[in-house]
Amino acid sequence: MAGPIVMRTGEMMLLALVVLLWSLTAAAAEPLPPAVVKAFQQADIPLSAVGIYVRELDAAEAAIAHRADQAMNPASVMKLVTSYAALELLTPAYTWKTEAYATMNGDGVSGDLYLKGYGDPSLTLEDFWLLLRALKQRGVHTIRGDLVLDQSYFEQPNVDPNGFDNQGYRAYNTNPHAMLVSFKAVSARFIPMPNGSLRVVLDPYLPQIKLKNQVSIKPGPCPNDWRDSISKDVQNGPKTAVIELKGSFYADCGEKSLQFNLLSNPDFIAAVFRQLWTEMGGNWQGGVREGTIKEGERPLLSWESRSLPEAVRDMNKWSNNVMARTLLLTIGAERLGAPGTPAKGTQAITAWLSAKGLEMPELVLENGAGLSRKERISPKSLGDLLVSASNSPVMPELMTSLPIAGVDGTMKKRLKNSDMAGRAHIKTGTLEGVKAIAGYVLAKSGKRLVVVCLINHANAGGGDVAQDALLQWAYQKY
Repeated sequence: MAGPIVMRTGEMMLLALVVLLWSLTAAAAEPLPPAVVKAFQQADIPLSAVGIYVRELDAAEAAIAHRADQAMNPASVMKLVTSYAALELLTPAYTWKTEAYATMNGDGVSGDLYLKGYGDPSLTLEDFWLLLRALKQRGVHTIRGDLVLDQSYFEQPNVDPNGFDNQGYRAYNTNPHAMLVSFKAVSARFIPMPNGSLRVVLDPYLPQIKLKNQVSIKPGPCPNDWRDSISKDVQNGPKTAVIELKGSFYADCGEKSLQFNLLSNPDFIAAVFRQLWTEMGGNWQGGVREGTIKEGERPLLSWESRSLPEAVRDMNKWSNNVMARTLLLTIGAERLGAPGTPAKGTQAITAWLSAKGLEMPELVLENGAGLSRKERISPKSLGDLLVSASNSPVMPELMTSLPIAGVDGTMKKRLKNSDMAGRAHIKTGTLEGVKAIAGYVLAKSGKRLVVVCLINHANAGGGDVAQDALLQWAYQKY
């Protein structure tokens, strides 16, 4: 029979200290607020499918840590990792280049015109027009050869025509390229006319894309899900596409638009180039192809993009996936050498996190945008990232990029009529089966908190009420 356990005084003091520390840690975290629990119950979302992390910026421990160490799919909230990394690794002064090379002869280019891209994710239709205008100012009128796109700064993506979710024509499925114009997006614009009719136009209008419009206009208020009232049948090929629209559009919606990802990237750029160049009075006699700049070609211009913080703001406010994916490739190319690849971008970000003391063993990065079924991060890791960012020199740029509750971006319609409207900067994320928020709340007391809530469940789509209740609790409680 074993005798009684005898403990020395030092051992007893150590045990007492361990128990005390455990009790203090346990007491630091509060239970989930009843209003939040009730909202999850009403949405039929079990708490076992939810991860929550709430912490004051100047506190050592979390106020709420519910399944906070669980690796979960964050959807577009993963853009916070990419954004913060890009702002620190590339610096807020970073810009992208787009270069033009050719051999001039008289009033034009005797051979091919080369455009080399370095991943500018914000080369809009307007910017591309300005770039071509700059070419005209350099004496280019006639281009006798081909338009050659040099995309060697990034590894060429393996393009799945079906996209992430078998809807390859959706704009969020656009693949990143070193040379990308206007996000490779075509907008179908719905314009209610004064006479009660509906006008639907494509922008940019490209002859390679045919629109068959059978949408009728109806009187009445505009529903939040107005897009669901319009069916879309899209036949998309590399060189031509057909969009057939049917259904109803409500007059009170005002002007709206649907975005489409159509044609191959070279053919899309060529179609836009030809349209703009012709409108400028230029002449182009060749075709389009991909290649690298031939030795001996002379530089004509180097176009500089908007700054990185402007791109990050556009990306986060409206959760632009192709911009985030481009950022990951840019980080990889700049830190580990061209061509930029997702693996290089992931390696650079992982090393950066480790150097900052942000160990995230559960982190899985696939494309940096959250448009993925593979990407994983825990609520605590996201919370720690946001706390770290609050002490970073790039904090103002990151904060400015996040949607403001009740004001703009993807948070414009959430908490709009509450007393905390305008007091939370929150990145949102949505996939089928995923609903996520992460960001900063300026509480009623003036304290600032980090709030993270990830939902991975079939009913996640109904979880925004519970997430908003959590944000309101953080605002009122502190």
